[in-house]
Amino acid sequence: MLHVCSLSKLNDTVASTGAKSVVTLINAEMDVPTPEGVSPDRHLFLAFNDIVEQIAGLTPPNEKHIEDLLAFVASWDKSAPLVIHCWAGISRSTAGAYVAACALNPEADEYRLAALLRKNSASATPNARLVAMADKLLGREGRMIDAIRGIGRGANAFEGSPFIMPLD
Repeated sequence: MLHVCSLSKLNDTVASTGAKSVVTLINAEMDVPTPEGVSPDRHLFLAFNDIVEQIAGLTPPNEKHIEDLLAFVASWDKSAPLVIHCWAGISRSTAGAYVAACALNPEADEYRLAALLRKNSASATPNARLVAMADKLLGREGRMIDAIRGIGRGANAFEGSPFIMPLD
């Protein structure tokens, strides 16, 4: 199972799901210790700001971040859940979960996966830059971009509720 949450729900989500792998998508200055029960080599920390355009003083996501995410997800043995989180559980983490679901299911329909994302998280507003870079690296020919555009912006929220992103 693939679980998505905010930073404030990370430890509870890992504990309640028995997750053994974690992806952190958060600003570089944030200290996010590896949750108890997760080996440090199964905690991927990707440091970037939640932006889609270059802004002075901030770090946008780049293709290396996506390559690292894709490699980490590919190395996941699926014997225990994987948790993907960001600060609020709304933008970076939902993009990461969508990217992971697409990567793990190369033949899956991007629009169906986007619809599942929306069904399971009313507030999901995936970071468009992450989705666009993954679309290119996964050879999805714009379908991931269109699918996420199609579900639109999620409901306003300070913090997203933890949810499961189906993998098939």
